[in-house]
Amino acid sequence: MKKALLVLLLAVFAFVMFAESASAIPAFARKYRMSCSTCHYPFPRLKAYGDDFAGSGFVLEDQESPRYYVDTGDEDLSLVRELPFAIRLDSWMFYDEGAEALDFKTPWTIKLLSGGALSDHVSYYFYFYFDERGEVAGIDDAFVMFNDVLPNQDLDVYFGQFSISDPMMKAELRLTFENYMAYRMMPGSSNMRTSYDRGLMITYGFPWGSTGITGMVVNGNGIGDFDNGFADNDDKKVVAGHLSQDVGDMLNVGGFAMMGSETLNNNAIPTAIITDNEVSIFGVNGSFEMGPIQLNGQYLMRTDSNPYILATEREVTMNGLIAEAIYWPNGDDSKYFLAALYNNVTFDAEDNAPAAFQTTLDGMTYQTVTGHIGHMARRNIRLGLEGTYDMELEQFKAGIGVVMAW
Repeated sequence: MKKALLVLLLAVFAFVMFAESASAIPAFARKYRMSCSTCHYPFPRLKAYGDDFAGSGFVLEDQESPRYYVDTGDEDLSLVRELPFAIRLDSWMFYDEGAEALDFKTPWTIKLLSGGALSDHVSYYFYFYFDERGEVAGIDDAFVMFNDVLPNQDLDVYFGQFSISDPMMKAELRLTFENYMAYRMMPGSSNMRTSYDRGLMITYGFPWGSTGITGMVVNGNGIGDFDNGFADNDDKKVVAGHLSQDVGDMLNVGGFAMMGSETLNNNAIPTAIITDNEVSIFGVNGSFEMGPIQLNGQYLMRTDSNPYILATEREVTMNGLIAEAIYWPNGDDSKYFLAALYNNVTFDAEDNAPAAFQTTLDGMTYQTVTGHIGHMARRNIRLGLEGTYDMELEQFKAGIGVVMAW
């Protein structure tokens, strides 16, 4: 049965690889009348040109956008002629060895994206999940960007919701179905993460062009529901920073730090325990690109003072590793590409912690290796065949999917 299902997955992938597909272009490509491959390849992976475009407030300084604003006769009014919208749809089918079942994850996500410049120095971007994993998930990225706020300085200010990990590796732009797990996993009852949060982000590019710095102040409890009108569930804030440095034309390295505390409340016991969990996260990341090969890596070390809200504090340390490789043989003209991803996340207790506590943390270890074969049916339609092996559970899952945007 298992072999038959795997053969079915391969057969379906082989069929759709050569199927005819309709052509469509997303919002920014429509605006500037250009191919999606100008900024992305393979989409949604962002090229250097696309990264500069996003950092410039979604404006191409070397191109004019025809008839972008409505001519109202009022020089102080910036009114876009048409609201820029795009839609992304991800659908997958997976066979999971652990569950011994074939699962149609169709759709996995449907989201509406919009973004653009409202004036020379003000832009916006957001996307809304119509459906994610079978539910209306709401908004992830949603921010206003003030671009080049000081004359002749590359200083940008973002205000809203964003992913803290974006200056390192943008999980939203990965090619694999498998996620970057070091950004998502937290010990105990902690709500502090290196993924999405609400706050303020400032980026600055130094005049010599090879060094960039990012500073953030966020609530520290993610982007969950408001509580009695408060988005922050305590009176504390979290600060984070990232320093990025180009080394030659092919290598970029960076360092990351995040520090703060959160108030945790254990209501599961008769006498509630309220504690402040002190969190510190330090990491390094790097990206190397040479011709058709790109290598990306991230290491994070996180320390929580008492994430399990115990009467006797038990410090927990997390070590997270992400390693990624992408190969596209013919540059932007490649119809096929390969991607590989390795995730390793472990948790350790302090030396004097009970053995049972360490055993609980050992059970949270996450270690997977993923291989992905992609086919670009169109610039904005990507087919994928992916397999992931869980090295802890010794189980395998394989699937095929389609990711499209228009």
